[in-house]
Amino acid sequence: MKNIYKIFIPMIIIAGLFFSCDDELNQLPYDEFATENAYVTAQDFENGLRGVYSALTRGGLYGSSDAGSLLSAPDILADNVTLSQRGRFSKRILHDYEYNSNSTLGGTYSDAYALIFRANQILYYVQNFEGESKNNIIAEAKALRALAHFNLVTFFGKIPTQSGDANTSLGVAYVQEPDPNIEPARLSVAESYTKILEDLQEAKTKINPINPVGRMNLDAVNVLLSRVYLYMGEWQNSIDAANQVDYQIAARDNVVGVWEDTNRDGLIFYIPNVDPILGNSIGVTWSQGSMTSLIPEYVTSFQLYNLFADDDIRKEAYTFEGLSGGNAYNGIKKLFGRPGQTNGEVDYKIFRAAEVYLNKAEAYYNLGNESSARSALDEVRNKRYSNPPNGETAIDLRDAIRLERRLEFAFEYQRFFDLKRWGLSVNRTNAGDQADGSGTPSDVLNLESGSTLFQLPLSQQSLDVNPNLQQNPGY
Repeated sequence: MKNIYKIFIPMIIIAGLFFSCDDELNQLPYDEFATENAYVTAQDFENGLRGVYSALTRGGLYGSSDAGSLLSAPDILADNVTLSQRGRFSKRILHDYEYNSNSTLGGTYSDAYALIFRANQILYYVQNFEGESKNNIIAEAKALRALAHFNLVTFFGKIPTQSGDANTSLGVAYVQEPDPNIEPARLSVAESYTKILEDLQEAKTKINPINPVGRMNLDAVNVLLSRVYLYMGEWQNSIDAANQVDYQIAARDNVVGVWEDTNRDGLIFYIPNVDPILGNSIGVTWSQGSMTSLIPEYVTSFQLYNLFADDDIRKEAYTFEGLSGGNAYNGIKKLFGRPGQTNGEVDYKIFRAAEVYLNKAEAYYNLGNESSARSALDEVRNKRYSNPPNGETAIDLRDAIRLERRLEFAFEYQRFFDLKRWGLSVNRTNAGDQADGSGTPSDVLNLESGSTLFQLPLSQQSLDVNPNLQQNPGY
């Protein structure tokens, strides 16, 4: 029988990806299809959960697949990067908006549903489990299921604040069953977000305040809730969720080290990435080689580079000048490597405390509370600049909040979604790929707001295996 799962079942045969000990993320092998005997003890469910987490590190999600991933696609689709003429032209179809049902984020789609399938198996078998960890097992599985569906709907559907018709437009198939033979239709955007919130609200009531390293906890669920509410335009709910996060923003002196893995300041949810547990070179999504012999896939756009003030520590933390073919390029330092390394092997960083305050700043502004908006914004700016800007009002405050989101989350899977939910166009400059703005610019400089290209197409393979799926308009 044709079904939505056939597009990824071959990939979930290999489930055991990494091993560790103590409180580190410890992935053990488990069967492709679970049986009642596979889920009996608390350890069985722990192993199953780690299989769900392992799906997050797949190439289509927080991995480094050339087909596109959450690590790079949201910036490649937006205005933070310029295609480098020195690289392999990877993901160029995304950058040039030339994607179609045969050449799009099929890996992201299938990898997300692989994660969802694993989570649903756990949720099915845990019903008959009575161990003391039952609530936390349910909570983590539902939180991860919600995260996967949220990532899908932001790419393949509209965002509720994007346009007047967004909530009634096509969302995603929200899969809550472990049956691989189902052929679910897509819900509306509003229905998809309702399901996401249901999972997260239940997770919030059951998840442990503290879980082992590499796993979601109560703070991580609240960060995700705050983001979901922000995307929905439910400003007060976004603030309320953010206010329940008990985490401080990384200090200015620690920002560089966060991205070199020498400290964990401000990290709420991250997954360790070290040999022999994982050891994935996720930084290859941006570049390879060394600073003096760089092979960049994409470089920091000349426009973005110049938006970083000289006293903004993120300029040092996120970018560097690399040499390639005798020319200088503004390379992307995020994911580049740990001190003394250039192999792109760094931890997966998924939620950070800075988002809490930037979500609050935007939400307070939209509620008309400029004082609280500035206060939340300044919590971030005071830990990024040696001489932070301040005092903006009205439209200048809104623009300052949006600027800080762009700077704080550059190369960090948010820019395209921010432009999309604000109903803005993508506007790239015609500056080239070299550090001084010379060289070759990206081929396509603009994507007008309202374009159907803001919603990526479902792959033809997905449509073929599930006749109940409907393609996005314009494809």
